[in-house]
Amino acid sequence: MMHCAHRIGGTRTGTRRSLVPPSSRCSGAPWNPRPECQLTYWNNCRQPPLGDSEEKEGGHPAQPGGPPVLHHRRGPGEDPRPQVHHGFEGHWSPDRRPRLKECMEMLKVIMKTTSDGALDRHLFKKCVQSNIVLLTQAFRKKFVIPDFQPFCAHIDELYHNAKKIPGGQVADYIPQLARFSPDLWAVSLCTVDGQRHTVGDTKVPFCLQSCVKPLKYAIAVHDHGTDYVHRFIGKEPSGLRFNKLFLNEDDKPHNPMVNAGAIVCTSLIKHGASNAEKFDYVMDFMNKLAGNEYVGFSNATFQSERESGDRNFAIGYYLKEKKCFPEGTDMTSILDFYFQLCSIEVTCESASVMAATLANGGFCPITGERVLSPEAVRNTLSLMHSCGMYDFSGQFAFHVGLPAKSGVSGGILLVVPNVMGVMCWSPPLDKLGNSVRGIRFCTDLLSLCNFHNYDNLKHFAKKLDPRREGGDQRVKSVINLLFAAYTGDVSALRRFALSSMDMEQRDYDSRTALHVAAAEGHAEVVRFLLEACKVNAVPKDRWGNTPMDEAVHFGHHDVVTILQDYHPPPSPPQ
Repeated sequence: MMHCAHRIGGTRTGTRRSLVPPSSRCSGAPWNPRPECQLTYWNNCRQPPLGDSEEKEGGHPAQPGGPPVLHHRRGPGEDPRPQVHHGFEGHWSPDRRPRLKECMEMLKVIMKTTSDGALDRHLFKKCVQSNIVLLTQAFRKKFVIPDFQPFCAHIDELYHNAKKIPGGQVADYIPQLARFSPDLWAVSLCTVDGQRHTVGDTKVPFCLQSCVKPLKYAIAVHDHGTDYVHRFIGKEPSGLRFNKLFLNEDDKPHNPMVNAGAIVCTSLIKHGASNAEKFDYVMDFMNKLAGNEYVGFSNATFQSERESGDRNFAIGYYLKEKKCFPEGTDMTSILDFYFQLCSIEVTCESASVMAATLANGGFCPITGERVLSPEAVRNTLSLMHSCGMYDFSGQFAFHVGLPAKSGVSGGILLVVPNVMGVMCWSPPLDKLGNSVRGIRFCTDLLSLCNFHNYDNLKHFAKKLDPRREGGDQRVKSVINLLFAAYTGDVSALRRFALSSMDMEQRDYDSRTALHVAAAEGHAEVVRFLLEACKVNAVPKDRWGNTPMDEAVHFGHHDVVTILQDYHPPPSPPQ
């Protein structure tokens, strides 16, 4: 933990070299941590950059347009304690970053009790200890997309390419939707670690419309389980328009992503409760999915849908005639509830968190709270993959290969499992009811990155993998690991193990940390690697030597004794 503290401050303990440039130490100017030490991931688009003229207390200017600086090192003759910049509060407010709430609240308390805003080692440790895992991940670039800023640059480029696409028609069969400008275009993403990026009109509220269908299906499965829900709804693509009056051979709607299936799915949520209770229940769920970010309701759109929803009323009466609803269902009341759910408002930013919650197995990446069961998430993503894009579902699965759901308001909710959620929004639609710009963005993203389910097959064309750690980072990782083994630094090795580092990494001679520790005679390191890290006890380097060979060659008998317990017995002579 203190390793983390020292990296932020700019120095390491012991005899290791300082990370502070000599010029900064001499001049007393503020020192900005290296990029990998900066917590830039959560706020590159959430707050406007500070201007050149804005200064922090103590006369040190803000870093224009740059990431927040936690503190800087003082020059000779100044207070050696790190100075915390007050701009930290603006970028890390608890309502924006719930997972850092404890850290921020503790920082506020300490700032009130110290006149100069300086922290010694003890106070800094007290500040970060409640969020040490998250902060350590950030400083060590251990998030799912390690090099997030270059990835965001690619997203911006794809956004601007799609923005140039002409054509499409804003939906006009619901009067309120027809009022949106065709020039609106936004993309927002949220990773499973909570990294955020937004570009375009991401704060403009719009109705989810059909994008709510997978979410309410997930709620129904979460509450009742798969078997109960699919007693009333099928799982197959229909091959028909989403608003057709048509059922499968069992007289059930084909799937929850067509209107008939979505209406029946709506009837399963809090069955028997009043519409007011049901609506409050779903809104509470939506807020949890969105990490308590913006979720609203457009009453004008609701009234407009109800007045122009003859086709859905026809579907409702057909479902009632075929006894598709649970017993005791009031069909007209269910249709009102259905229209209400379609009229739930989000922004691109809040909807991207909803998608990220699905990508994260039901855990909201912003709050860390489990919202949906694994069963509900798995089933929802499966149906989004096969049925989520209206009559374009097959083409989308072929070209993009990811779960997604589109809506007539112009939204596309895209999920990259275990990586991120994306919300694209632009009102102009193609003839199948999908956002023209959204489709272009998704296909371009999958042309660039290997997110397609089958992109990683052997001999497949090489694409950008944002999840892969940069080459220089992998080199640093090996160097740090082997150097810790060489110096006998068990505490450093323990930190590496806790941060999920591969403790069996090899250098260019195929030598592991165990080779190095055995050759140097560091018995405690050898014991830690074998007992705590469970590394392979008999790896061979390029010359065929094992750690046992190294210990024997250099006469480290205590290490030989330890390794003998893990060495396989020699094969009996034939």
